[in-house]
Amino acid sequence: MAGNGIVSIGECMLELSGRGGEDWRMGFAGDTLNTLWALRALAGPERATNYVSAFGDDPFSRDQIAFLQANGIGIGQSPVISGARPGLYAITLTGAERSFTYWRNDSAAKQLASDPQRLAKSLKNQALAYFSGITLAILDPASRRVLLEAVGKARQAGSLIAFDANYRPRLWKSLDEARAAIDEALSVTDIALPTFPDEQSLHGDASPEATADRLAAAGVREIVVKNGELPAHVCHEDKAESVPAVHVPSPVDTTGAGDSFNGTYLAARLAGLSPVEATGKAHAVAAAVVQVRGALAPYETLRAAFAA
Repeated sequence: MAGNGIVSIGECMLELSGRGGEDWRMGFAGDTLNTLWALRALAGPERATNYVSAFGDDPFSRDQIAFLQANGIGIGQSPVISGARPGLYAITLTGAERSFTYWRNDSAAKQLASDPQRLAKSLKNQALAYFSGITLAILDPASRRVLLEAVGKARQAGSLIAFDANYRPRLWKSLDEARAAIDEALSVTDIALPTFPDEQSLHGDASPEATADRLAAAGVREIVVKNGELPAHVCHEDKAESVPAVHVPSPVDTTGAGDSFNGTYLAARLAGLSPVEATGKAHAVAAAVVQVRGALAPYETLRAAFAA
């Protein structure tokens, strides 16, 4: 029987965001952390929340762990590896649209599955476990197998598994490798939260409906296909519905929109809202997130948008 905790599995990176000129702000982010951030804000204090990864022992890694703990997020049984260090990325903005430059070849998170027993303990007795295609992409094939076996066992023990393919071509050696790994992840997934342009690049899907049909045929029971400011396509229990997004006339920074959508959706589902209701809440929170800078909007911003 699964407990009531939440884990998200992936890579927490150092984030440099530009303010113009030579001034940069350093924070912490990464797709699965951004999703967990929204979950932590919205799921309630009774749910223990852990970010499952691997960390270094340098000052920046210690700062990462301290930052997470200060915001109510633990690290479970994640290994702390001597001599390792976090990955880094910088965001540059053109208007509200962002581009990224990465330094992540030596990221400690690449070793998140280096100790299968610790990984299994981190996933044990959780209500929800979340991971993404980026989680898969940073791992070597053997480590991917370890991760997916651990996720599969957690699912068999009663945990709900959520996954966003979050396809980033630069992280994969080939399209075929990405498809194979993501298809394997979908085989242990209960809730899929893909983004249509990613799926179109990955599989050539003609429409969000086609994406949902393909994932349903793969055995995924609950699917929400995000599509930017266009409606999200929701499929659950043989029902399909489009849920309009919230238009933001002048977004400030779109960095964390999709990730906050995912975290809000999952928090709403854990709270008992229907998939359609949860999608509406997720759109509202994502609309609030794009009006602030950085991937991690303040908890108060997320909670106000959810409650509105």
